[in-house]
Amino acid sequence: MGIKVLIADDHALLREGIVKILSLEEDLEIIGEASRGEEAITLARKLKPDVILMDINMPGINGIEATKIIKEEMPEIGVIALTIHDDEEYIFELVRVGVSGYVLKDIQPERLIAAIKDVAFGKSVIHPDITAKLLGEFNRLSERKTRPSNYDDLTKRELDVLQLIARGMANKDIAQSLFISEKTVKNHITNIFRKLNVEDRTQAALYAIKNKLVNL
Repeated sequence: MGIKVLIADDHALLREGIVKILSLEEDLEIIGEASRGEEAITLARKLKPDVILMDINMPGINGIEATKIIKEEMPEIGVIALTIHDDEEYIFELVRVGVSGYVLKDIQPERLIAAIKDVAFGKSVIHPDITAKLLGEFNRLSERKTRPSNYDDLTKRELDVLQLIARGMANKDIAQSLFISEKTVKNHITNIFRKLNVEDRTQAALYAIKNKLVNL
């Protein structure tokens, strides 16, 4: 049996092109197409694909929210974000909701096929251009000339909060997970930013990933 693939994109021509490309591969099986996030969720529940090619910007529930719901209900499904965006914010939003791959829509057909197969077998795939952006952000943080940071300064609770930030959890969810108040979470986050010398949650998440404080 081949790898079952669901394609979710609101552009019919793009879906048609992807179907033609993937249909040439004997070990890939296109089992469904969706044009909206809600439809992608419904088809994922019904058809149980191995891999979903997920567009970010779809009407209604977007690809990020659809991925979040799908991964919460069916974590075994691999999701590849197929998008025109290479902005860091999109990257981290998608990493946080559990995508296994992030590729741009100008990807070469053979690389898209390889990405689907890799994700089906549990690997992660990121487009080289996006990897370069991530490494650039890591280097930018590493080269900051201001007060040095050290995660050893973090308390055990602050480290717990940092790890949950890196997993994309909101303050309310962090509070519930750690059985503390949202106010206490905000206080911990303020301390984390100060101790790590970062300015926002994205930088904090990057720091945690760079220093292997969290396994995404």
